[in-house]
Amino acid sequence: MDRKTFTQLEQLPNIGPAIAGKLQRIGIRTPEDLVGRNPYTMFKEFESLTGEHCDPCLLDVFISAVQFMAGSPKKPWWAYTAERKKMLAEEDQKNAWKGDAI
Repeated sequence: MDRKTFTQLEQLPNIGPAIAGKLQRIGIRTPEDLVGRNPYTMFKEFESLTGEHCDPCLLDVFISAVQFMAGSPKKPWWAYTAERKKMLAEEDQKNAWKGDAI
């Protein structure tokens, strides 16, 4: 499947108007803008922009969109929940060793 045929965010799996609006707020206007992006950084950018802590499921959606544009098969966003939890747990562990944990 040629990902370049997708021209609107809402054409991507797991992306509806609400999520497309969130992506646009952090400067992502087209599916091509997702290529090479780090979904964890995107999530932090969105939280910084809004000044609020967001539901981590939004991060799962960001992961699904970035992975899809990188060539991964279409999957529901919740298929990335375990990956997100593992990655964040590893990050917490690294921060604990550096003394950055709360």
